[in-house]
Amino acid sequence: MPASSSTSARTGAAPHVGLVHAALAVGGFAIGTTEFATMSLLPYFARDLHIDEPSAGHVISAYALGVVVGAPLIAILSAKVPRRTLLIALMTVFAVANALSALAQSYTMLLLVRFLSGLPHGAYFGVASLVAASLVPDERRTQAVGRVMLGLTVATIVGVPAATWLGQAFGWRYGFAIVAVLALITAGLAVAIVPQDRPQKDASPLRELGALRRPQVWLTLAIGAIGFGGLFAVYTYLTATLTQVTRISPALVPVVLASFGIGMTIGNLVVPRFADKRLMRTGGVLLLFMALVLALYTVAAHNFLAVTLDVFAIGLGGALGTVLQTRLMDVAGDAQTLAAALNHSAFNVANALGPWLGGMAIAAGLGWTSTGWVGCALALGGFAVWCASVLLEASGRRAV
Repeated sequence: MPASSSTSARTGAAPHVGLVHAALAVGGFAIGTTEFATMSLLPYFARDLHIDEPSAGHVISAYALGVVVGAPLIAILSAKVPRRTLLIALMTVFAVANALSALAQSYTMLLLVRFLSGLPHGAYFGVASLVAASLVPDERRTQAVGRVMLGLTVATIVGVPAATWLGQAFGWRYGFAIVAVLALITAGLAVAIVPQDRPQKDASPLRELGALRRPQVWLTLAIGAIGFGGLFAVYTYLTATLTQVTRISPALVPVVLASFGIGMTIGNLVVPRFADKRLMRTGGVLLLFMALVLALYTVAAHNFLAVTLDVFAIGLGGALGTVLQTRLMDVAGDAQTLAAALNHSAFNVANALGPWLGGMAIAAGLGWTSTGWVGCALALGGFAVWCASVLLEASGRRAV
């Protein structure tokens, strides 16, 4: 059931849709900034807290674990909470947790508050996507979701470098502090701009759990968890590959990283226009496209210009997340919130699976570029699940 057709009753004057989407994107910008900037700030808080870098990496894992746990838990427990109220609460908690991250005086404390910071992540994107889609006609839902995701993609171009610079110039704590400020701004914008809504009378945690009885929900989540893993398999080891294989100056590494963010941003602007017309077909084409450019990465990594263009193309494939978000709206029935939030749990599974398999390939002596083949295999694995989803849907139609 499309999200817009299950929209809760509203009160008050109609909002300016563009402003609402922009306000929701600010939250995505805050989340994207802290998610990726923590990696670049890792050496600084490791030194300050007197821990080694591998141990400091557990701070990133704690955040990811918070996302995986928080997305379904919050979606289920907040079934009767209006979406606007939930957005405000999620961003407030996110602001407090990031402020506490900036104040953490020990490794244990930082681990705890980063876990807390991850809790609102998936639920926010899920609810924000539902709100954004509910304000436009069904044929423009994916574009609406893409606008919310623009906050996340722009963060990789602007937010992460800015937070990293703050951390380098004034101390790593400022990188988390600026995210707390952005989260508070998002909460304020939600109060001022996002329209009020009422939850459906029969909304309940049990109804949200009904999403887990739908095979198509699980298949869609599996497409993201497996297919998106290819992107993370390459991105995680990209800096090392650029210095060890491409042999470029460290000063040029941000150029290649920026090409990835630019690709993701353009992808989320362009791809949804096709997805709104042919959602599943667009998803399948994206997975095959990802398999191709990830395979080409193994060759492109030897040349600066080639790898920059290829990483840009890999970024374009990031629009798969937006496509799958809309797909979940279609297959979740009346359990919209849980399904939408679980999308980001699936991506964090991909964020663990891709680097793990890529690391195994490197450790086995296959070289830094072997992550491209790992990524290609994962993208094709996601496509295989996509084929199963299409066949199941077709068989259901024939049965009717």
